[in-house]
Amino acid sequence: MTPRRGPKPMDSIIRLPRRRELSPTVAEVEEHKEKKPIFGTTSILLIGFALLILLGGALLTLPVAHHGTGITPMDTAFFTSVSAVTVTGHTLVNSSTYWSTFGQVVIFTLMLVGGLGFMVVSTFILLLIGQKSTLQERMLTRGLMRDTVGVDQMGGLRHLSRAVILAVFMLYLIGAVGLFAQIQGTVDGMGTLQELWHSLFLSVSSFNNAGFQIFPEADGGSVARFVSSPGLLLVMTLLMILGSLGWVLVLDVFRKRRVSRFSLETKLVLVTSILLWILGAGVLYLAEFSNPDTMKDFSWMDKIIGAVFSSVSGRTAGFSLIDFSQVEDVTKSTYSGLMFIGGAAGSVAGGIKVGTFAVLMAAVISSLRGRPHPEAFGREIHQAQLQRALTVAVLGLGFILITATILTTLEPELEFLDVIFDTVSAFGTTGASTGIIPDTGFASKVLFMVLMYVGRLGPVALALALAPEDDTEVYRFAQESVKIG
Repeated sequence: MTPRRGPKPMDSIIRLPRRRELSPTVAEVEEHKEKKPIFGTTSILLIGFALLILLGGALLTLPVAHHGTGITPMDTAFFTSVSAVTVTGHTLVNSSTYWSTFGQVVIFTLMLVGGLGFMVVSTFILLLIGQKSTLQERMLTRGLMRDTVGVDQMGGLRHLSRAVILAVFMLYLIGAVGLFAQIQGTVDGMGTLQELWHSLFLSVSSFNNAGFQIFPEADGGSVARFVSSPGLLLVMTLLMILGSLGWVLVLDVFRKRRVSRFSLETKLVLVTSILLWILGAGVLYLAEFSNPDTMKDFSWMDKIIGAVFSSVSGRTAGFSLIDFSQVEDVTKSTYSGLMFIGGAAGSVAGGIKVGTFAVLMAAVISSLRGRPHPEAFGREIHQAQLQRALTVAVLGLGFILITATILTTLEPELEFLDVIFDTVSAFGTTGASTGIIPDTGFASKVLFMVLMYVGRLGPVALALALAPEDDTEVYRFAQESVKIG
């Protein structure tokens, strides 16, 4: 006789009353009772991210973290910590002169952890230690992995994490060697050890699209002293491109090698990114060619290289060869849009992501061609992905507009276009700035910190963390048309 087994955790228990005669029977389904963890996976990640920021801010307040006496002002320390962890690059002080070696090491560490993806690493850890979670929690984790890592699979995480970390550190070292070869002997009074430290710092900052640099700043942009160093700018550009595309996409390209074999996402991201880089370089070159405050005095070669570098950096990293407070309005408007889009999913860049923008554009083009469903490269894009892309874009745009309106109210003396530019830059974790943030009040600085935090985590990840846990019923309402246009 087979022994009677007890119910499994996810089984539905149905109890039927005994009947002596045949008659209609009503089944009573016992509701499954499930212990829900106090803190879910997503909540743990959000809290952990915040704790890392608090730790970094506390270290930066120490007197040893900066040149001078006393502790660092709280707003400066914690603003810098948020900017470093979220790999944004916004600063309130000159990083090369204000922070001591200890302070620079703290910023470097925060930037390193944030770039590797604190949320990604935490997701791996939580899954590998076998955290007990509900089905909904596992689905939330899977959604978060898709946004941060760029993959849907739950298996093979240990191998993936090791491969990613190893590959990223190899790129850090290769980039540092390339930058050292370009920097060596170019900065007066800097020894070999200092050159190595600056090269490693700049390599990590470039790949992480962080925008931090600790070289003594020249007049103009953050890396204006290297405007006539094409080799150094090329190395930085390659590092920024690799970081903004994400390791999953780079791995797909490396493995398949032929364009025809690339996944739809890889094709969309690559084509859209190239078009956006061309747009950014073209607008900046034409708009700033004769601007005496930006590129007028550059040689024609420096103008071309500078435009390409600024296009790549201005969308995701924030390094600048020119002062963005002096650029033309058309440049500010264009780059605000580019920063809002950001980099690819699973990369170190922020924004609504290139894939999101590409899906929306595919839907628009398909609609103009009279197609009922969004299509691209001979493939139909699932309707759920279109809805998700639209949700991310609308949430991001709404958050920016609300924040910019509040900032305009708090700082009425600022130009609205400058407010929009820096707001989008903070949300997109880019770091390009018109220079208005250091002069704003405490409340405005807090808003910028919130923008960087939300922009790094992503609107979808934040929505998942705050979503209600009530079960949803599967049903559809009756359809009715709404006039469009």
